[in-house]
Amino acid sequence: MNTYYAIDKDFMNSDIFRDFIRNNPAKGNLRIRAYAANQAVPISGVNIVISTFANDNTRIIFFEGTTNESGVIEKISLPAPRLSSDNLVAPKKTEYEIEATYNPDNIKAIYKVNIYEDVCVVQNINIVPELKVGGSNGR
Repeated sequence: MNTYYAIDKDFMNSDIFRDFIRNNPAKGNLRIRAYAANQAVPISGVNIVISTFANDNTRIIFFEGTTNESGVIEKISLPAPRLSSDNLVAPKKTEYEIEATYNPDNIKAIYKVNIYEDVCVVQNINIVPELKVGGSNGR
C-alpha cells in the first residue's frame, strides 16, 4: 500500500488523485472532540491523522493536527461526493479513517467516519487511560 499526502504537488497531479477528486468534488466538514470521564474532561494534545483510500488501495492523508486546550479540532474540510435529488434517500458518502494517538498514556485508536456534502460530522474520541493494577505492595 502506498501512502501520499493530499497536499503533495506531485501527487495532486496524479491520475489517482484526479479520479478521487472527480468522485468527491464537494466538501464536508469534520469536528474532532477528545475527552475523558464521560465527556467531562477535554483532552488536549491528541494527535489526529485523517486519511482515506483511493480505488487502488492508495492511502491519501488529508489532515494531521493536534487537539487544542478544549480537546477540539474545528472545521476540517474534506472532499465528499455531491448530493443530488436522486441520492437523498441513501446519500453518497466517502469513508475516512481517523487515527487518534495520545502519547502520555500510549493510547492509539482508529475510527471510521462518513463525510457528506455540506454536513459537519462530529467525531468523539474517548481517551480512557489503561488502569494499572497492583502497586508496590502487590495489591
